[in-house]
Amino acid sequence: MTTLTTAPLAPLLARLFVDADARSPADDPALADLIGDHARLMRSKTEYLAFYGRMKDQPLAVSRQTGSLLYMLARSTRATSIIEFGTSFGISTLHLAAALRDNGGGRLITTEFEPSKLARARANLVDGGLSDLVEFREGDALQTLRTNLPERIDLVLLDGAKALYADVLALLETSLAPGALIVADNADYAPDYLERVRSAACGYVSVPFASDVELSMRLG
Repeated sequence: MTTLTTAPLAPLLARLFVDADARSPADDPALADLIGDHARLMRSKTEYLAFYGRMKDQPLAVSRQTGSLLYMLARSTRATSIIEFGTSFGISTLHLAAALRDNGGGRLITTEFEPSKLARARANLVDGGLSDLVEFREGDALQTLRTNLPERIDLVLLDGAKALYADVLALLETSLAPGALIVADNADYAPDYLERVRSAACGYVSVPFASDVELSMRLG
């Protein structure tokens, strides 16, 4: 038995995934004007705050498979220090914090610029019994992750504004432990990030995983 598969977390995640499955930006008339321009906005380094601000009521959650992958990677590497870019409602945060609990403890720093999403994530982490493992940072990740980072980072999840993936990685890079793993969701929208992590000259080995995840490892 694990934290991930027992109460209170297991039923909470089941409910959150059902809720996420029931929502789609395409079904919200208020977001209709964004749908056709979605790909461009996902790649924009100047419009991401407005774009994701309009998505504040959307879960934008990782898939069930990606959630399980995050838990497995954190457990198998015995991670104790994790950074998450893009909290949203906290579904991925719950998976990562569960792994920390089952690893014996640690610290997860998660950052989200939308206050209403961060409030929901905080509540979900309390309901899941995992809030003591998580430090929530509110604001633009280019500022919230600029200082006060752990000396050693074991695992990173990138699941915020795709156009910022390379910039966020640059902020974390000097703290990445040899063998640290970086999981980037929807990385196809971040070509500059993919160019970096797929280049051995930059100190990574990287492979696409499933249909929308890039899994990279920092070389020692």
